[in-house]
Amino acid sequence: MQKPLPSVTLESKLPHVGTTIFTVMSALAVEKGAVNLGQGFPDFDCDPALVDAVTAAMEHGFNQYPPMTGVPALREAIAAKIAQLYGHRYDANAEITVTAGATQALLTAILCAVRQGDEVIVIEPVYDSYVPAIELAGGKPVTVQMTLGPNGYAVPWDEVAKAVTPKTRLIMINSPHNPTGTIFDERDIAALSDIVRGTDILIVSDEVYEHMVFDGRRHDSMCRYPELAARSFVVSSFGKTYHVTGWKVGYVAAPAALTAEFRKVHQFNVFTVNTPAQHGLAAYMQNPAPYLELAGFYQHKRDLFRAGLEATRFRLLPCDGTYFQCVDYSAISSVPEAEFAKWLTSEIGVAAIPVSAFYGTPRESGIVRFCFAKKDETLQTALKRLATM
Repeated sequence: MQKPLPSVTLESKLPHVGTTIFTVMSALAVEKGAVNLGQGFPDFDCDPALVDAVTAAMEHGFNQYPPMTGVPALREAIAAKIAQLYGHRYDANAEITVTAGATQALLTAILCAVRQGDEVIVIEPVYDSYVPAIELAGGKPVTVQMTLGPNGYAVPWDEVAKAVTPKTRLIMINSPHNPTGTIFDERDIAALSDIVRGTDILIVSDEVYEHMVFDGRRHDSMCRYPELAARSFVVSSFGKTYHVTGWKVGYVAAPAALTAEFRKVHQFNVFTVNTPAQHGLAAYMQNPAPYLELAGFYQHKRDLFRAGLEATRFRLLPCDGTYFQCVDYSAISSVPEAEFAKWLTSEIGVAAIPVSAFYGTPRESGIVRFCFAKKDETLQTALKRLATM
């Protein structure tokens, strides 16, 4: 008789991590035939001119490895865009790196900067990749929770200052903010500057929604402020900007010394990024209109969706940026957020994400997040179903 094979075990580096809430809710939406306003991706196509540009790149033979740091024309286009919008000129050769989406950019920035025992301040609610990345690097996440008042969410900078210790290596920020739709203003920038001034603390600034800022307000990138740019990894995403989330192409802008360390990790966890996509994006970026007009495009969708929600018992929270709308459902139900989101998906036919999923220890506030990066008719269908409540 054959002896049983010995069992093999592996001690998890991420013992508390399971399947993400985005995967869970999207699968439930498919199962129930619900309108998926949970996961943050468009249900409409990108500009055909962008597809044509990438197709042309493939047809012209741009199908082998590109430079590890990114196609030069694309890095030049990124540097020119940042200079035009924010007044800071990065060296395209030494300070811009093309990445496999923003998630890889965030992970690589953390891996190159954080060492065993370093502390990293994260602000909750927080996008779900931050904390696992910190833990993989051997760092310790230190969480500070946003406050929630009549005017929506805000960062309590006095609490952030209190969280700083001699072990603090990084502060991770996200503006426009997922999931709350909050954006930083000059007061936030001043408070952050005061905290890091005179320290060796670095900043990882997740700015993937940089072009989705509404009502005539501006995006306060770290690139605008020399004092902050000098210590920041600034992350953005072509997937979010050009409606191609599945392409997974993003970039990091950082001072040369930080970029040199970033690239040491980048070359071994990704090495290079899709060649024809890079060439196509470089050609497409010669016309700035698509990203300059993005705020108006999404503000229309935000306003349409908010107007429809006014007819429901949801209480709307402010949405100053991103393509996410948070709502308070306490007038409808008192059940926990995850339970409410599943009920909403299964019984009403509209998928949402519980904001409690963006906390390490779930915090129940009676709030769920909808994504309005959808066709107008998709939003109208969802609104009709929500109105039945």
